[in-house]
Amino acid sequence: MSDDNQIFIPPSFFAVYSDARKRLLEPIGVVRERYEICEDLANHLVGHAQIQHHTEVPVGSEILRRIHAGLAMPEAGVSPAEAGWIVQRLAELLGWPSPGPEENGS
Repeated sequence: MSDDNQIFIPPSFFAVYSDARKRLLEPIGVVRERYEICEDLANHLVGHAQIQHHTEVPVGSEILRRIHAGLAMPEAGVSPAEAGWIVQRLAELLGWPSPGPEENGS
């Protein structure tokens, strides 16, 4: 089977699915699928975070903490490592400082 997919998966996401020797723990197709889900979720959360920032919670780190708490719930459908990556990616998309370990699950 050819791997003709043109989607770029950043090293930070590969790290979510790699062991200490940087070997993938899942097939590339699974990693690509999970990346697309997590990237879409991070992009979707941009609007939510911006609304929160302008109406209820003016501190970005608190917004990221709350979003991480929601993503950490089992019904969110993402792993703890994915939740941390999503919050990190969300901060990048918003141009906010990178979250600390407590916000990104590290």
